[in-house]
Amino acid sequence: MTSPNKEAGADPRRFKLIPLENLTPEQRAVADAIRSGARSKVANSAAAKPGPLGGPFNVWLRSPGVGNLIQQLGAEIRFRSSLPAKLNEMAIIITARRWTSQYEWFAHCKLALEAGLDPAIADAIAHGRRPARMTAEEAIVYDFSRELHETHGVSDATYQAARDRFGERGVVDLIAVNGFYVLVSMCLNVDRTPLPDGAKLPLPPLTKSS
Repeated sequence: MTSPNKEAGADPRRFKLIPLENLTPEQRAVADAIRSGARSKVANSAAAKPGPLGGPFNVWLRSPGVGNLIQQLGAEIRFRSSLPAKLNEMAIIITARRWTSQYEWFAHCKLALEAGLDPAIADAIAHGRRPARMTAEEAIVYDFSRELHETHGVSDATYQAARDRFGERGVVDLIAVNGFYVLVSMCLNVDRTPLPDGAKLPLPPLTKSS
């Protein structure tokens, strides 16, 4: 995939940022909903920065009806999941790695670490390796997420392990966070959303054996 930061100083976005004064009433309503919600309290979030909305939010503004539903779903999955924040963020970075979504990884890896994920686990995921040391819960999230992405389903054993540990709601929340961040990764990758302030791309290319 073409690097979103390939040309220094150039804006590679396909969906250019929309100045606040140019937003339609429908777009303004979506932007206001995003900026008045829990995302605005996350340090360095695109929702917390002044000026035009960046990140995936900039893409969603193009279809305000769909965009508003997406942002509502995202808030539910991210901030009201039954899964602990560390595990939720772990599933997000597994999805980001699967899609080589550099922006998604950049935004959520640090949140995963802040929530208590071992940096060695994040590093292994970034390089396409199964982490050597995980808690029982981390191993369940890793195996469930990877299996879901790779086989488009999960085995009975993987399902049962997740259900025994997290309950049926937890299983649904785990499916949802993986699926939602596939959509987010698609939006970011199609847009070629650049990393903030020209940051270095965090994810290395994967070999076929990874």
